[in-house]
Amino acid sequence: MKIFITGGSRGIGRRIVTMALERGHDVAFTYNSSNTEHIEKLLEETKKLAPDRMCKGYQLNVRNVDDVVRVTDNVLDDFDSIDTVINNAAINRNNLAFHMTDEEWHDVIDTNLNGAFYIIRQFLPVFLANRKGHFVSVSSIAKDGISGQANYSASKAGLIGLSGTIAKEYGIKGITSNVVVPGMFETDMVKETLSDNLRKFWLLHNPMKRMGHLDELAEVALFLGSDAASFVNGQVISVTGGLDWAE
Repeated sequence: MKIFITGGSRGIGRRIVTMALERGHDVAFTYNSSNTEHIEKLLEETKKLAPDRMCKGYQLNVRNVDDVVRVTDNVLDDFDSIDTVINNAAINRNNLAFHMTDEEWHDVIDTNLNGAFYIIRQFLPVFLANRKGHFVSVSSIAKDGISGQANYSASKAGLIGLSGTIAKEYGIKGITSNVVVPGMFETDMVKETLSDNLRKFWLLHNPMKRMGHLDELAEVALFLGSDAASFVNGQVISVTGGLDWAE
């Protein structure tokens, strides 16, 4: 299987990349960082992990539709085709709604939601030609609203509507589209934005009393992106340990 994943250089995306390689898949991933040293280290790791598999990274800001077209064309030239697309790229710009600037709003919506749409639109012709394909979008527990994240919550809720529409429009063509909803995982984004008090609060109210492990989320994402889930379509799968709301 050939997998394309956005935001694959760290956190959730990075673990999906490495697990996919471990499972014998070829992987193309994108990153928005200008830290090429970081990417080179990741590619060295993937080469050691799966020397017989193809893995390439592509610098991409998904909010730029022209760049999306250019990079996806390059991916298809390099990999010939793609079987599964995982929309994972995301940013946050936290602020209370009254104080949120236009720039903070648009930065997040353009990246998290518009970028996912651009990626899906680019790969739809490939999936249609193949008569099959899997889209997986990574949403968030913030999809139902979270204080200080109106932009992020709106983008993650929007992914669910987008994914459901793709599922209904193209299921007849053998194309599936599903969403995975992570709860609290130890990622750079969580470490940067979650206060100690809020971490303690969430752990207290999570029925499992712990943070999620990235392996647990990557397993679900790769399942939804596999032929094993060929009759799973238009679904929203929560991987939250039972905590399905946020403050």
